[in-house]
Amino acid sequence: MSDTTRLSRFEAARVIARRDFHAILFSRAFFFFLLGPLFPLLIGGLAGGIGGQVQRESVSNAVAIAMSPADNAAMMAARDTLAPEVGYALPGLVAEESGDPPGEILKRPEQNFSAVVTGTIAAPRLTAPEGQIERWRGSIALIAATAADSSPRAFPKVEQDPVATSAAAARTDRISTAQAGQLLLFLLMMLLAGMVLSNLVEEKANKVIEVLAAAIPMDAVFLGKLFAMLGVSFVGIIVWASFGGLVGLVAGESLPQLPEPALGWPAFIALGIAYFAMGYLLLGSIFLTIGGMAATVREVQTLSMPVTMAQLLVFFLAAGSITRPGSPMELFAAIFPLSSPFAMLARAAQSEAVWPHALALAWQGLCVALFVRFGATLFRRRVMKSGKAGRATKGRSGAVSAT
Repeated sequence: MSDTTRLSRFEAARVIARRDFHAILFSRAFFFFLLGPLFPLLIGGLAGGIGGQVQRESVSNAVAIAMSPADNAAMMAARDTLAPEVGYALPGLVAEESGDPPGEILKRPEQNFSAVVTGTIAAPRLTAPEGQIERWRGSIALIAATAADSSPRAFPKVEQDPVATSAAAARTDRISTAQAGQLLLFLLMMLLAGMVLSNLVEEKANKVIEVLAAAIPMDAVFLGKLFAMLGVSFVGIIVWASFGGLVGLVAGESLPQLPEPALGWPAFIALGIAYFAMGYLLLGSIFLTIGGMAATVREVQTLSMPVTMAQLLVFFLAAGSITRPGSPMELFAAIFPLSSPFAMLARAAQSEAVWPHALALAWQGLCVALFVRFGATLFRRRVMKSGKAGRATKGRSGAVSAT
């Protein structure tokens, strides 16, 4: 077959991508892979909701007042006076006139008191576990001081001048959005990048990859496989996002709301998609290289473990630089290829500048090309050294059909 009938590098990559995309997308294994993360999310959401409800119901704000009848009345009146101003920090006071010791009062399961106040208004005594003492001693002291003042207490009216936000509040809010974006990006990449390894190992086992390596450039094979897996990953993300949107519609306002990023939600989401694609291609090219070096699934697991641990360190590097934009650590995280998607997504949440993202995406794309070329070269050398049959197929003996 003449060279004029051979596919170009990008056409060959497109054929490989289409072949792998259809093979994976319409397999039963991919269907169960899609369902896999939904069950832990559903169970985790239910467990979190139930746990939060139990926690809220288990926390008692009731404090027993076991003073003299006059002091009890004065303390409760002082609490009512303070409630309009600092009600959220005050306990609920319940007069206790049984005369039982404080320890016995705290043991009553039906009343569920968190603390007992005895003594006098001038010298109140708080009996409770140590944590509850730290929780209520300031509030009890404030109530007792108010009760001790026999003159009517009038609080000055505080004039209110609300503003939309402040620089400090906006920075704190955007850091929260940056952290959430980084965490989501990391989880998706680690969950989805592993598919690249299993696909390549299977094709090495049945010798399909050697036929492809003899027919078309190996970097085209790598590039096609990476983009096929990227397309499959986007299908998975769309399915999971649809499920998350359905949960959001059901939950309504009960779900926490993330503050708006500096570039706005449309640009932030678009950059998040772009950085996921680049991060996935970078990590996937490394996993493809590992798959080329491994002969069995066990070897893949052994070789991929250091990369996974290194990726955790890369994530921690990017996460640790969120609060220091422009620092040497943050600049290094933005330049280093594997941490660059995380660091730049955090910058999109905190800064309104657009040009750094164009530069970062171009740099990440160049790194993807270099990683793919290095991995393909290493893989070809290992495959072609596997025997005489492998060396014999090194020449241009065929082309992949575009069908």
